[in-house]
Amino acid sequence: MFKTIPIAPGFKSLKIKTVWSDLIGSRATFSLESRIFHSISIGLIFISAIYSIYNLYSGLYVGSLSALLFGAFFAYQYHRSRFKAKPHSTFFFAIAGILIFGINYFTNSGINGSTDLIWPAYLLLLLAISPYHEHLMWLFIYITCFLCLHFIEFYYPGLVQTPFTAGRGQFIDRVTAFPLPVLVIYIIIRFIRKSYDNEKHAVVEKALAVEESKAQILAQKEQLEQSNSEKNKLMSIISHDLRTPLVNIQTYLGLLNDRRIDGKDRIRLETSLLQSTNGAVEMLSNLLHWSKTQMEGLNINLQEINLSTALQSTLDMGQLYASKKEILFTYHIPSALHVTADIDILQLVVRNIITNAVKFTPHGGKIQVNARLTLNECKISVIDNGKGIAPEKQEKIFSIQAASTYGTNNEKGVGLGLMLCKEFIEKQGGKIEFESKLGQGSNFFVYIPAAHINVNLSD
Repeated sequence: MFKTIPIAPGFKSLKIKTVWSDLIGSRATFSLESRIFHSISIGLIFISAIYSIYNLYSGLYVGSLSALLFGAFFAYQYHRSRFKAKPHSTFFFAIAGILIFGINYFTNSGINGSTDLIWPAYLLLLLAISPYHEHLMWLFIYITCFLCLHFIEFYYPGLVQTPFTAGRGQFIDRVTAFPLPVLVIYIIIRFIRKSYDNEKHAVVEKALAVEESKAQILAQKEQLEQSNSEKNKLMSIISHDLRTPLVNIQTYLGLLNDRRIDGKDRIRLETSLLQSTNGAVEMLSNLLHWSKTQMEGLNINLQEINLSTALQSTLDMGQLYASKKEILFTYHIPSALHVTADIDILQLVVRNIITNAVKFTPHGGKIQVNARLTLNECKISVIDNGKGIAPEKQEKIFSIQAASTYGTNNEKGVGLGLMLCKEFIEKQGGKIEFESKLGQGSNFFVYIPAAHINVNLSD
């Protein structure tokens, strides 16, 4: 037993469209006028075959022969245009119409026949497939021929033959003639509408492409402006903030060479020079880290680390730095707290935040560093009672547009450190936040994904 597999309606429709597309030709190969001509020719060949058989059966031998010649002419023109890739001849097409319809007019009841019904449709077809500059010419010729035929019938009515009887015969003649102009009008209007819709769709797509291209250009412009701003910022840092300590070193060495400096002044200058040099080293370190990430991309090596062990050297450095300004520096990090992070980058971030806290905290101030578990994150807090951050500067504190500021001992700062901190922490799946009030201090919070936590976190 063979099982019948039903064919989906969509597949049938697609198959019909494919066959029809093969018959009229593709858009890439043929013009709109040629495809209209092919469509009309196929329809007229089919209708002519029916008319030829019907007229022969009805005894309208001249009409049958006219329909046969009409169909053969269109078959030849269709084959020549579609398969020989030769342009159809609008001249022979127009002359053939005039001759065939002229003969048919006198052999098929003249003004009482169906020829007048077909004339306008044939002219519409001619205008659809002919160049624009020929339209007025063919319109004039067809109207002239139409009027001449009717004038000839008016003055010489005996030239007109009436092959069918009034009533039934006339009814059949009109009913059978009606499909031809309807088919022509339908195909031409359909092609025109479809061509218009395609053009409209193409225009919409082009407009969307232009808008998308415009958006990309604007985005690239913003990136370029940001890149230029960053470049200007870096050049400003390099030309001023790094040049200043080098000039100080040069001046100090010059004084030493001249032996014009006594012991007390030497100690004071050396202390100032050390602060300036430390600031320059810090800025240079940040610049090098940032430049490397811009050129090579940030290489993150995430691993499970013990937070207390990882930050111990950073905390010791911060405590030593704070002691020079007599700042009370305390910290509490549970020894059992583990996080998932890149140890080098985490140290860099916490070191930058602690350095800023020391820098902007006055003599005798306080700094606290704590860490605790919050849900699946580890929250590292750096709290100081220093200068705080002005509200108008808080929005740009994590961007390269942040203005450089001086610490409580005139330590030079640069707005690049916190931008690095934010970028590096977010690369590790964390985030950084802050709270600050001018004159009351700042609280910076670093959130890092927690690894595993032992039960006892109270030590």
